[in-house]
Amino acid sequence: MPTDARPGPARGLILVVEDEPAIADVIRLNLAKAGYGVHVEHHGDNALDAVRRLKPAAIILDVGLPGLDGIEICRKLRGDQDWTPVLFVTARDDEVDRIVGLELGADDYVTKPFSPRELVARVTGVLRRTQGVPEPAPQTVGAVTLDAGQRRVFTDNDELALTATEFDLLAYLMRRPGRVFTREQLLSQVWGYSSVVGTRTVDVHIAQLRAKLGGASPIRTIRGVGYAAENTS
Repeated sequence: MPTDARPGPARGLILVVEDEPAIADVIRLNLAKAGYGVHVEHHGDNALDAVRRLKPAAIILDVGLPGLDGIEICRKLRGDQDWTPVLFVTARDDEVDRIVGLELGADDYVTKPFSPRELVARVTGVLRRTQGVPEPAPQTVGAVTLDAGQRRVFTDNDELALTATEFDLLAYLMRRPGRVFTREQLLSQVWGYSSVVGTRTVDVHIAQLRAKLGGASPIRTIRGVGYAAENTS
């Protein structure tokens, strides 16, 4: 049976799709304590209906679910142009590249066992990026134009569909064209947490951005240091 907790004043509703009741309970209690509303589903086949019915602010999605697994749920959402932020929960670290792979558009992930406090911090970070204060002036680097106010990105005349994390990573680099940022700096400033959790997610999201931007990508790798956005002309 799905379970709910009422939302706090301004935090929004989080959909949790987790088939292990004990883990789902821990997630629900910690999110509710932090002021979030929570709806829990235990079966993958119910997840898509819950997203469409509840329109959550974010989704915590276990990879290994009965029925539709987490990866297929995310794929279907993105295929429907639903860009609700998704944070994956996975049992194995070697699944990380797959679950935030180029075709899926996940915003973040945690591996089991995880700290409930860290999970709440990750959710808060994703929502902060999605609902952050817009910046009025569009920016152009090379062939890429980013409108922070409308959260839209264009290459020439084509608009790209980016996740909240992809958008904010690109925006952070483009705000300071030519400046080189380390992976640790990007993890801290874009994701909002310490490099103790590992910087591989930065590399994976950079790869996602490059794949979507194609030949227009202004992102340059500075070997042994990090990344920068630079004019290509």
